[in-house]
Amino acid sequence: MAFAVWGGVFAFLAVALGAFGAHVLGDKLSPEMMSVYHTGDQYQMYHALALIAVGILLRLQPDSRLLSAAGWLFVVGILLFSGSLYALSISGIKVLGAITPIGGLCFLAGWICFIVALAR
Repeated sequence: MAFAVWGGVFAFLAVALGAFGAHVLGDKLSPEMMSVYHTGDQYQMYHALALIAVGILLRLQPDSRLLSAAGWLFVVGILLFSGSLYALSISGIKVLGAITPIGGLCFLAGWICFIVALAR
């Protein structure tokens, strides 16, 4: 159930960060950087919901290493993908964008683990 709790925390933070972006950063960031920020927030929410699903499914399949792997990959993906996009958009330091694809690969690997776990 820990993944469901983490999913809830990340979902809460996605809403809070989305509101922060809209109400505080909206007039401070360029439209391009605001779009980058929004992408990070959007993917955080999608994967927060995926973490909640992983947590619920682990109640049904508590020994599923694939579901556990999916959960961890989603957590790392949120931190790397969304985190790097938030940092890039606020700081403007372009090299932070080099981290984003690693988080994206974590998301993709997590979805593969999720699919294979459910297909078994």
